[in-house]
Amino acid sequence: MSKSPVAAHDVIERKVGVLIALVIAVVAVGGLVEIVPLFFQRSTTQPVAGLKPYTALQLAGRDIYIREGCNNCHSQMIRPFRAETERYGHYSVAGEFVYEHPFLWGSKRTGPDLARVGGRYSDEWHRVHLVDPRDLVPESNMPAYAFLESASLNGGDLPAKLRALRTIGVPYSDEDIAGAAESVKNQTEMDAIIAYLQSLGGALRKVR
Repeated sequence: MSKSPVAAHDVIERKVGVLIALVIAVVAVGGLVEIVPLFFQRSTTQPVAGLKPYTALQLAGRDIYIREGCNNCHSQMIRPFRAETERYGHYSVAGEFVYEHPFLWGSKRTGPDLARVGGRYSDEWHRVHLVDPRDLVPESNMPAYAFLESASLNGGDLPAKLRALRTIGVPYSDEDIAGAAESVKNQTEMDAIIAYLQSLGGALRKVR
């Protein structure tokens, strides 16, 4: 007489090793079914129209943004819900992040999402806000970053960074790499992070 499904299930649950192996197999198969097709969809592997790699200055600003932990409080991923698109703009799509290494989607929103912040405010607004956020948003709990104004930008490692990014698919030219250090000469860390913020969301920003 064959075992009933309930009895067979009971045997699996009593053998921890077998149970773990089966759980891993199920999760692996499910993950492959969901993930593998994405590698063959143009919408997830090709850049959206108008998307450009970061300039050397913007890339330096992105590194400062990460260094200062800005991505711990600000997400860069707008979900396709009305409450989010009305506040932040067009929802995020995969093609916007083709050149992001690593991507900074995040899920923490102590501060607002910044996916479409580029172009919303002037450079001077960002400068004042970074020097002391409470000058513009009195209730803000964001730290002040006035020290960025006096910190000279060191672009010595930028050519190597652009070269490394090119090896993983970011289309930097030889001219981009050769001129990277010179292009940020006499710039401050404040200039760099503002340039980065102004670049966010430009390729697919919803005009409102």
